[in-house]
Amino acid sequence: MKPNNYKKVTIIILLLSINFSLLAQNKNQTKENCETETNKNTKIKKMETTQKNVLGTDLKLASIDPITGFFRTGFCATDSKDRGVHVVAAVVTDEFLNYSLSQGNDLISPYPASGFPGLKSGDVWCLCALRWKEALKAGVAPPVILEATNIKALDYVTLKELKSVKSE
Repeated sequence: MKPNNYKKVTIIILLLSINFSLLAQNKNQTKENCETETNKNTKIKKMETTQKNVLGTDLKLASIDPITGFFRTGFCATDSKDRGVHVVAAVVTDEFLNYSLSQGNDLISPYPASGFPGLKSGDVWCLCALRWKEALKAGVAPPVILEATNIKALDYVTLKELKSVKSE
């Protein structure tokens, strides 16, 4: 074998070994990501089955079309990562959507990059408790589904306030 060919073969072997090493590392990362995702999903499922609604009973599904909730599971479940406290299951109205837009929170326009479909009147969405309370004071609070509204909402609004615009 000529010296030049020897160098080429050595480089090819080196590149192949690096590629195999990267593939093995990628496989391990993928496995770790899957395990992390599984643990996260298990934690969320447990949260949904243990959290209560404002009536003190099991938290019910709010919506899967569109898929709602801080964790995008359809439930208004929450934890310490949910800084907006997305716990009020509401049937949004045009009045509320326009009010929210006027306050700087556009819930109407879709944002495909983040998987947000944009909302229309009649959609059920887990709203931030304080935004819902602001809308109540402004006279545009959307109706609430009490069975799907997380008990954590009572840290911000009263049951009487929630019932004042209860969804039928």
